[in-house]
Amino acid sequence: MSAFRGRAENICFGNCIGGPFAMKLMERAPQRVTAAILSQPVGHNPAHPDYMYDAGKTVWASEMRQRRPDVSMETIEKYLHNLYRVQPDFVHSVSRDFAKSCQTSMLVLPDDVAAHPLVASIDVASLCPNAEITVFPWKEPPELKARTINRARTFLKRHQTV
Repeated sequence: MSAFRGRAENICFGNCIGGPFAMKLMERAPQRVTAAILSQPVGHNPAHPDYMYDAGKTVWASEMRQRRPDVSMETIEKYLHNLYRVQPDFVHSVSRDFAKSCQTSMLVLPDDVAAHPLVASIDVASLCPNAEITVFPWKEPPELKARTINRARTFLKRHQTV
């Protein structure tokens, strides 16, 4: 799970929760993000609306508390609430209105599990005017996975800045 800025290109790659974080970067600093790849982005799952909040409390919070016992469960629950319940729609980090106005080029690699619902990827690709989406599923067979990786490489090369 990462969202990071490339050295010269200002291209974001967001995997899992990094997809919504990359979109937040686009909203806050659009001049600094020239393109983004959103791989299996986390998003609101209408079939399991509290999945991310619940998983955060049971899995992530447990691991966090082992590493950082000084962080209270109350603090963790507040963080999870702000992350997943304040804006319980779409990708949790930005609004649909922002997505419709976002001019950043994106390539979306969808998934379809409880944490990464296909509907979230389709919504990003449908709402963002300069978004592309790969086929789903894209990881199998190996030939399709290789084509998807090549498509991502081509996307990155196309959006490199000089």
